[in-house]
Amino acid sequence: MTSSDLHHAPSPAEANSPTVQSELPTELPRLINSVILPGFVGTTAPQWLVTALKNGLAGVVYFSHNIDPDAPGQVAALSAEIRAANPDVVIGVDEEGGNVTRLQARDGSSIPGAAALGALDELTTTEAAGRAIGRLCRDAGINLTIAPVADVNTNPLNPVIGVRAFGSDTALVSAHTAAAITGIQDLRVAACAKHFPGHGDTVADSHMDVARVELTMDQMRQHHLPPFKAAVDAGVAAMMSAHIIIPELGEAPATLNPAASALLREMGFEGVLITDALDMAAVRATVGPGEGAVLALLAGNDLLCVGNPLNAYTTGRDDESCYTEVYDALFAAVVSGRLPVEFLRRAAARVQGLAEWSAEAPSQLADDAVGWVSVAARACRTDSLGARPVLAGAGSVTLVDARTGHNMAAGPTENFLAAALANYTVTALPAASFEADLTAGPAGPVLVLVDSLASPEQQDSLRKVLAAAPQAVCVNAGLATGTTSATATIHAHGFSRITAQAVVSLLEA
Repeated sequence: MTSSDLHHAPSPAEANSPTVQSELPTELPRLINSVILPGFVGTTAPQWLVTALKNGLAGVVYFSHNIDPDAPGQVAALSAEIRAANPDVVIGVDEEGGNVTRLQARDGSSIPGAAALGALDELTTTEAAGRAIGRLCRDAGINLTIAPVADVNTNPLNPVIGVRAFGSDTALVSAHTAAAITGIQDLRVAACAKHFPGHGDTVADSHMDVARVELTMDQMRQHHLPPFKAAVDAGVAAMMSAHIIIPELGEAPATLNPAASALLREMGFEGVLITDALDMAAVRATVGPGEGAVLALLAGNDLLCVGNPLNAYTTGRDDESCYTEVYDALFAAVVSGRLPVEFLRRAAARVQGLAEWSAEAPSQLADDAVGWVSVAARACRTDSLGARPVLAGAGSVTLVDARTGHNMAAGPTENFLAAALANYTVTALPAASFEADLTAGPAGPVLVLVDSLASPEQQDSLRKVLAAAPQAVCVNAGLATGTTSATATIHAHGFSRITAQAVVSLLEA
């Protein structure tokens, strides 16, 4: 038997040591597996994953590359395959609605995102959106959605939260966080509020860099911690720790910082504390995923999210090696005495409790009768649009995409606005090459898609389009500015299939 047969038995040298023989429990490989939540490649479970699941692996996280949108029932079948190997498995997914979806990644989410729901500010609608997310997950055999975002987006330059948050007002975010959790968990799908203790005031993306929050703990308690307390009070099953540094708590990222998890437990949280992905830069580029896993458990986390094996920054690694790096580091830490077995047992018990809770019958089975396009349209803010339908009588539309880059949490997406304009002849122009086309005379109405009005580059593109086509309409898929714009603008509070359809409905109204 090799170590890979069990994922993992001790190496021969470790197995023959007096420490292992006399002190380590025989179930140690299963205990270590019981706190690891890896990603994997493929639309079926690879053999290494099946073996690990049979030997106690806590579960998996799905990413868009695990989803085949052209094969109805594929995700449910994958979940059944995984659950056959471990009936107590936790199957997680980042399903926030709006910009961040995995189950509907190709075509865009059919559920409005947090910023749109916050702008509308109807708690019953947010609760219904939570139930819709829970339904998507439950139908796919998923029992953990890593949502909602409980961050208060107080910094408009935040590169990773933005429209994923309900807003910048603490009370509003608290109320909608609780409503979303209630809706999700009505379906016996565990919600996971993130990113504790609050990622809303950063200017760095912790996927790519170490993010700092230069606030005092008094400021955190006033503005950023209340939504997480609201989540606790709503009975949230899980929380996700953030790779952010709050100087007053120390110079370790919250995920690796015992003071951060102690703060959460003092707030009354008794559920599963899940790390943000260990392949993100704040961990990967400092201590590394293996040592990060050890420190995260020592800090009080229960479940280790390994990350997406197809991220660009995992080049040269396969899915199994991403998992084994974490497993081997935990095993070595237990053998050396750094990681007490009791930490594993305590974490495993919490994870097991979540799995058992999710296996119970849901309290809500009926779908809410909600017209989500109408909801998303009511959430939109229009500035200087005027009364005349922009698309009235138009057979052709020119669409200039002035967006730059993409949000790492959402990943690259299709142009959902172009898809929503399927009844028109669309001339799609990138921002780099629109000037000559517009000067020659645009084909019909001109729409300019942006996702950051704070971006000088996107503002420059918008100005150039307006110079050539003064009647152009700006479609803002990012945060709405605080002041009314003189430019005809629709603030959609996000970018997904449903918001794109809502924008088109407003342009046709």
